[in-house]
Amino acid sequence: MLDASLKQQVKDVFADLQADYELAVKVSPEHESRDELLALLSDTADCSAHITCTVDGGDGLEFSLLRNGEDTGVKFRGVPNGHEFTSFLLAILNSDGKGKNIPDDAVCRRVRALKGPIRLTTYVSLTCTNCPDVVQALNLMAILKPDLTHEMVDGAINRDEADARRVQAVPSVFTDGELLHAGKTGFGELLDKLEARYGVETEAEAQAVKHYDVIVVGAGPAGSAAAIYSARKGLKVAVLAERIGGQVKETVGIENLISVPYTTGEALALNLRGHLEAYAVDLLEHRRVETVRTDGKDRVVSVAGGERFAAPALIVATGASWRRLNVPGEAEYIGRGVAFCPHCDGPFYKGKHVAVVGGGNSGIEAAIDLAGICAKVTVLEFLDELKADRVLQKKAEALPNVEIFTASQTLEIVGDGGKVTGVRVKDRHSGEERTVVLDGIFVQIGLTPNSAVFRDTVGTNRFGEIEIDAHCRTDQPGIYAAGDVSTVPFKQIVIAMGEGAKAALSAFEDRTRGVI
Repeated sequence: MLDASLKQQVKDVFADLQADYELAVKVSPEHESRDELLALLSDTADCSAHITCTVDGGDGLEFSLLRNGEDTGVKFRGVPNGHEFTSFLLAILNSDGKGKNIPDDAVCRRVRALKGPIRLTTYVSLTCTNCPDVVQALNLMAILKPDLTHEMVDGAINRDEADARRVQAVPSVFTDGELLHAGKTGFGELLDKLEARYGVETEAEAQAVKHYDVIVVGAGPAGSAAAIYSARKGLKVAVLAERIGGQVKETVGIENLISVPYTTGEALALNLRGHLEAYAVDLLEHRRVETVRTDGKDRVVSVAGGERFAAPALIVATGASWRRLNVPGEAEYIGRGVAFCPHCDGPFYKGKHVAVVGGGNSGIEAAIDLAGICAKVTVLEFLDELKADRVLQKKAEALPNVEIFTASQTLEIVGDGGKVTGVRVKDRHSGEERTVVLDGIFVQIGLTPNSAVFRDTVGTNRFGEIEIDAHCRTDQPGIYAAGDVSTVPFKQIVIAMGEGAKAALSAFEDRTRGVI
């Protein structure tokens, strides 16, 4: 199943394995994917003398990962092809204590402090680009914590089970039979949710404050640029981030990063990480800021888990997140008919009727994509006209199964308690209300700045953007903001990079002049 080139790559990846691993398969002799799974696992086992594959009978199709004869807590119910092949290989590497995705000691301690036992199941699609981040994060948690288990379930192979749980978005993470999370996320947010649900064995111990010259919160284009420019000045820099790349990782194709005709969000995020790692920067991922306070000339930043960091210069580059409608029914039906990523969740609505809320570029692009999968796509735009580029509007208008309504206010997401059944809409001109019967809703109404934790510290505008001057300075000496979280016009990657550099240079200038 693996060609010669890929086999050699896998051999190189597993060249330094220390422990012995067993791929313990349980599969029905009649399962239609049996041969495919066994071929994949057999070829993988051939790549290392430390890996074996054993096969027993079963009712379905699954395999568990054992290390030196002991269960790691990682299970795959499906054939880990496509994007999940990397998740499969990483599970073995992580079990061996290897892999760049393994967090630092402070984060590992948080995982081990979770109250168990915890049983997690993630439903995925092998074509989903967001699913591997979740699968890899939860596999790693299972490896770190003996009484936490995680199984990846291919929703296509286990369709009846996914339908019974009303899975309409991937990845969907369940625990104790209840939905814990749906959609794109990362290690840090998942850990936060598990701590909130299960609690921790011991209270966080008071930790000594770690001192730096500059603290950068966020590691997207703006945060990365700020950290690199600060490090190049010879300063001691810490980057606190939930994930490297930020919102960039949710961008499929990037064609306007000057000098780079085309790249992907994932590739750009990897390049940002590589550039940061080329400097003496403390890159502290999976950190969620909880409070910011002033102690003399220092800004003290506290993160989930009890760590505290202090520096005279704080650069906020936390970016933005998908904006929600904030109407009745939206939160209740996320993952059960309310979605945000047409690329990942569109296949669940094949042959069905969906709505796209939002008439900007992202909304019309989503409508065009979904039109190739769904029976009907209804676009609902609040304003009197679409905001998307005219070329996109023309393409959408030419599609026979796309209908577009402007001046349409979304009032409520309607459902039957298990899944979405419609959306209630009001015509802003006539005041007439109607319910559109449909199967799913994709929300595409732009972004909201991730500034909530800083709003009591620095000035923000009515949109929640941190107000800055032409030098990225806020109204508080020593605090700077850059990129999409700020009032800078035009939320673009190339602009965010420049703003991050500008914030770093402003902070350095203030330092040399004794302002901070």
